[in-house]
Amino acid sequence: MKHFFLVAPSLLLLILVSSCSSGWTTLFDGSSLDGWREVGNANWELTDGTVSADSGSGFLVTEDSYGDFEMRVEFWVDEPANSGVFIRCADPQNITAGNSYEVNIFDTRPDPTYGTGGIVNVAAPSSVINTGNQWNTYEIRAQGSRLVLTLNGTQTVDVTDDQFSQGPIALQYGAGTVRFRNVQIRSLE
Repeated sequence: MKHFFLVAPSLLLLILVSSCSSGWTTLFDGSSLDGWREVGNANWELTDGTVSADSGSGFLVTEDSYGDFEMRVEFWVDEPANSGVFIRCADPQNITAGNSYEVNIFDTRPDPTYGTGGIVNVAAPSSVINTGNQWNTYEIRAQGSRLVLTLNGTQTVDVTDDQFSQGPIALQYGAGTVRFRNVQIRSLE
């Protein structure tokens, strides 16, 4: 037991150094919305290390713009929720699936072609993964015209599309209950 207390601090230090040198930047840490601005009237609220909304309609939009990157975002939605992670937003004041890539979160979408795990109007998900009532992790890679999505460890999209090359990132609230936490990004440029 004595050795554990000597080794544990060293392991913790190694983990901290390793995560700092990996190039990941935390965009949302659960404690503040610094670096984000609200568009629309969603009732975003900080609680228990998350940002959540359950009424209105709108986005949290990064102040910075991103081109080639890897991103990790954890989300929790109830079954009827409609949400998404919009990347490379061309117009950060008027965000749509027509002027950015919408990485969809919508298990009960009436037309399931571009449901959760897909990119609306670009790529249907290769696997149907229901995400309601549990924490989920999206890994999003945008490098040049190649877009790769991984949802809960399963690759759902690998597509080439050159409509949008750079822009802010937006977290969407559309319906139901939506929560986000641990939003991180790493530049590939």
